[in-house]
Formats: sequence, structure tokens, C-alpha cells
Amino acid sequence: MSAKVRLYVDHPLGAGQTVPLDRDQAHYLFGVMRLETGARVALFNGRDGEWQAEVAEAGKRGGALTCVEQSKPLQLPPDLWLIFAPIKKARTDFIVEKATEMGAARIMPVATDFTNSERIRQDRLQAHGVEAAEQCGGTFVPEVAELQKLSTLLDQWPTERQLMFCDEGEVGQRLFLDATQAGVAAGPWAILIGPEGGFSEGERKRLHRMEQAHVVSLGPRILRADTAAVAALTLWQHTLGDW
Repeated sequence: MSAKVRLYVDHPLGAGQTVPLDRDQAHYLFGVMRLETGARVALFNGRDGEWQAEVAEAGKRGGALTCVEQSKPLQLPPDLWLIFAPIKKARTDFIVEKATEMGAARIMPVATDFTNSERIRQDRLQAHGVEAAEQCGGTFVPEVAELQKLSTLLDQWPTERQLMFCDEGEVGQRLFLDATQAGVAAGPWAILIGPEGGFSEGERKRLHRMEQAHVVSLGPRILRADTAAVAALTLWQHTLGDW
């Protein structure tokens, strides 16, 4: 009997391991999904792969599951960061969800010179990442970092990490394939997507000067930020990732 429900838990998983459920998890499994004692649930915690578990105790305010067997090993994504400027709430949620589904290892909101949104709810965005991993069958949940200034991130940029800089000022001029043909291989990478108002001239000049930066175009039309994130992730995964 295979599980019809997947659930992320912050608890060790292993053969015979008991996993306690909090009130919200119990409500979802027993109140919403109507599972009963003996039903199967697929569990993952981002560390131990996916495990098939059985409902051992079912209650309105809690319960417990027992791990039976591992159904998937831990599948880590490539070492890829997605860096983006937050936009409207629903579209920012969309970016986090799609980045999780498409295999980003870390999701990093940044404030640029023209960023419209100056605040994020990191815990809420992290919850969207968890939900996306539950839905897509992933066994890893990327960290959603706190909002920081783009300039601060670039000041601390690791020398070994390459940067795919999606510059709206280069529409139709360069393709990502050019960078790989120049001898850049897979390894630590990041993708940078700009705000709705684009990058400032100072930001563009700084990024163009970066040794690790590869300035790319995402086609002949300027894309909305959430569309650009999906397009860039697709290009990178197809060229250097695990697709």
C-alpha cells in the first residue's frame, strides 16, 4: 500500500522511528485528509530521504506515525542559488514555489536600488517552499534566506561561485550557452533576476565588472520577473544541472 499524502516533518526518520505530530499536522492528516490508524503517509525531512510511515495514533490535537521503510534516498539539487528582488506577494510566492520545484538549493531575496518591496515574511516564504517540495515529490527543501541588500551580497561574494546575471539591457544579445562554450563548467552557481524596474546603472556596471559574472539574455522580449526566474532556471538546469 503506497501513501497518497506526503508530509514534511522536522524529525529524524529511520526504520521503526516514531514521529510525533503537532496539532496542525494532525488536523491536516485526520481532519482534512480523513486518514485512519494504519494508513500510509510519505514523510521527508530534507536529510533522511523519503520514508513510508503508518499512522500509529490519530487524534484531533495530535498523533504519531511509525516509519516502516525508505521509499526514496535523499536527492540533493545542484549547488545553485536563485537570487531575486521581491515583487508583489503572489508573484514572490510563485518564484519560491517554482525555484523549489525546479531544483534551486538556496533562495535569496535581495533589495536592489529599484526594488519595490522592502519587506518579506521569511517564515511564510519558507512554508511555501515546504509545500512545493511536498507537492513535487522532492526530498530536499531549499533554505529561503532573509532579505539583504544586493550590494552587501556582492561585497561578500564567494570567489568560486559563478553568477548567471540576467540583464534586461542585453535582450537578444547573449545566450547562456555562450558561457558554457567558453569553458565554464558545473559547480557552485547562482542566478540573479532583477526587480520590476530593472537594475540601476551602478548595479549593472558593477555586475559587468565581476569576474564570476556571465551576462546573459533571456530572449528577444523583456520578461516579467517571475517569468524570468522560471526561464533562467530552465536554461541553467538544461545546460549545467540535473535535468
